Amino acid sequence: MTTKTGGGRQLAVRLKTAKKRTTSQQKWLERQLNDPYVARAKREGWRSRAAFKLIEIDDRAKILKPGQRIVDLGAAPGGWLQVAAKRIGLDQGRGKIVGIDLLDIDPVPGVAFMKGDFTADDAPDRLKEMLGGEADVVLSDMAANATGHRKTDQIKIIYLAELAIQFAREVLAPGGHFLCKVLQGGTEGDLLGDLKRDFATVKHIKPQASRADSKELYVLAMGFRGRGQGPTEGNATDG
Repeated sequence: MTTKTGGGRQLAVRLKTAKKRTTSQQKWLERQLNDPYVARAKREGWRSRAAFKLIEIDDRAKILKPGQRIVDLGAAPGGWLQVAAKRIGLDQGRGKIVGIDLLDIDPVPGVAFMKGDFTADDAPDRLKEMLGGEADVVLSDMAANATGHRKTDQIKIIYLAELAIQFAREVLAPGGHFLCKVLQGGTEGDLLGDLKRDFATVKHIKPQASRADSKELYVLAMGFRGRGQGPTEGNATDG
């Protein structure tokens, strides 16, 4: 968010440091106030700026199609659910979306929600039951709470991504797609190699809506070969 001077020039918002606010909290709040995607999300009715990341990725890769069955892991606050619902025609009675998170979320029209842990033994079967079948797309924008220590944060988010991959293998229909957030730093390359065994095409995507100073990337795996299928010709590329 910015303010305008009499001559029309825009100035970044600066906040006085509150006594109860830490330095990191102060920086986060200033960044939020000055983030054009945050302001745009509020204007357009999206629950989070992350909605623009999925919009951009889908505009490029075309993974969301009318009538699909979709699972969103770590769905709170619901921005990706909103985007997916719009793109598959959920308001027209087409497709099915299930979100799961440890946190409660405000209902998204037409979307089913399960509060719980997607790593629970019964979670894949429960979610497939809620979907009415196997998923066409599994989405994950999950990120573990940051510690501020780069290597520790990388390990935590890669571990989450590995769990999401295991889940996707359990619920995806043949030909399905998987989209997951990771962090740059080397180990995300191992994930690509792992996914290449089960998907026809695997690549990195860095949406413009990701902050310039952020190390986040998204791994997009398309064309699930199905459970129990051996590797065939596939591609692992950066995108």
